[in-house]
Amino acid sequence: MQKLRYFIGLIFILAAIFFIGIYPIPSLLGWQSPFLSRCFFVLMLCFSLCLIRVMLGPTAADRAVAIDTLGILIVGFCAILSIPTGRDWYLDVAIAWGLQSFIGALALAKYLEGRGFDE
Repeated sequence: MQKLRYFIGLIFILAAIFFIGIYPIPSLLGWQSPFLSRCFFVLMLCFSLCLIRVMLGPTAADRAVAIDTLGILIVGFCAILSIPTGRDWYLDVAIAWGLQSFIGALALAKYLEGRGFDE
């Protein structure tokens, strides 16, 4: 049963890579670069899969990892938005979000371990 799930997941990943690489994605938000549109599409796909993991995760640790991954994806969104707009404050937001996500992951790990925040 587990091998079947892995096989189905592999087929889904290969189909997504084929779809993203071959199918022409329309320009998002008026961008002229198809590469940035594809990067944005991949991040949206990863974002939706992480949200599914947050909702369906069987353990609290799975949900914590998915939330931490969402923080990394938000940093990626900020980095992609800074390229076509030319505004560097998106990178400042990305750095601040990354630091906040790291501190939140540490706090959640301590909570899941059963220790207090002052230990």
